[in-house]
Amino acid sequence: MPARFTAARFTALVDSLPATVPFVGPETQERARGKVFRARIGANENAFGPSPKAVAAMQAEAAEAWKYCDPESHDLRHAVAAAHGVSPANVHVGEGIDGILGLVVRMLVEPGMPVVSSLGAYPTFNFHVAGFGGRLVTVPYRDDREDPQALVDAVRREKAPLVYIANPDNPMGTWWPAGDIRRMVEAVPDGTLLLLDEAYAEFAPDGVSPVLDPDDPRVLRLRTFSKAHGLAGIRVGYAIGAPALIAGFDKVRNHFGISRVSQAGALAAIRDADHVPRVRGAVAAARDRIGEIARRNGLSPLPSATNFVTVDCGRDGAFARRVLQALVARDVFVRMPGVAPLDRCIRIGCGRPGELDILADELPAALAEAARA
Repeated sequence: MPARFTAARFTALVDSLPATVPFVGPETQERARGKVFRARIGANENAFGPSPKAVAAMQAEAAEAWKYCDPESHDLRHAVAAAHGVSPANVHVGEGIDGILGLVVRMLVEPGMPVVSSLGAYPTFNFHVAGFGGRLVTVPYRDDREDPQALVDAVRREKAPLVYIANPDNPMGTWWPAGDIRRMVEAVPDGTLLLLDEAYAEFAPDGVSPVLDPDDPRVLRLRTFSKAHGLAGIRVGYAIGAPALIAGFDKVRNHFGISRVSQAGALAAIRDADHVPRVRGAVAAARDRIGEIARRNGLSPLPSATNFVTVDCGRDGAFARRVLQALVARDVFVRMPGVAPLDRCIRIGCGRPGELDILADELPAALAEAARA
């Protein structure tokens, strides 16, 4: 019998897009495999977990979940401002950096407008640019780092209103010193916003995060509770920028997007001054261990200022992909960059000691299997 009703009609833009998810989660893979991973070291999660104070705050707030959240995230926004020495008017709290990226693109990019990023950089930004009809313009990495000068050159050539850079970088873990980022800000043309993604800033060495005027309209800094604070599952991030830009978020954001439980957990986390230094120490030890495992197997770990290590497998992307697949078959969840020449690498998260023991045990066999194919 023919259908009596027609389907909803997508807009022409949405109809032109593929239905895709930028990341295939470990849970998706586990469902397909019919078993869980023994080592979950592929999603750049903080395996050392959140502050116990954050956990206690979320447990206490769970009983109040019948109430709506504070739509202004007042206490959390003021705590973030105090932690960074800025005004609350400089702070927007959002649904992780991913959610904030979408709002920025929505505010600044109209269909057909050029937006500049690096080829192989964080794919969720590209997802939002496509979703709002922007035209993505990419420049290649240089020596496994994003190229600030090439990004600025592309902005000038294309007259782009928005340019994205992550420092430290995902997926390579590399970084630029603070002075280079300041010079990039100075070089951005009038009317262009530099999106500075600092998701991994707490793991970076001194001299990586620049001192910038929070009222500078040329740059918007993005931070998260997902990484060093170990709260990826509650989806809270924040932006620091000029008050006029921050006020613009209120025109487009989901005003009830940060739950009561999430606000309570993030607030307790940012007030716990002792937890992040402990995490930094554990991550540094894990980075060293991953590097040692890689070198023992004839691979080259890249220097990292993040909570993961990108490991050069020494051949091409096809070989690295076989290594990844062989590790997954051995219950070790890792990921890899998606475009050449970055895809000669795999990316290994700073897991707990037991997970890295599993990596050490399984990597030799995975490499041997990849070499035989």
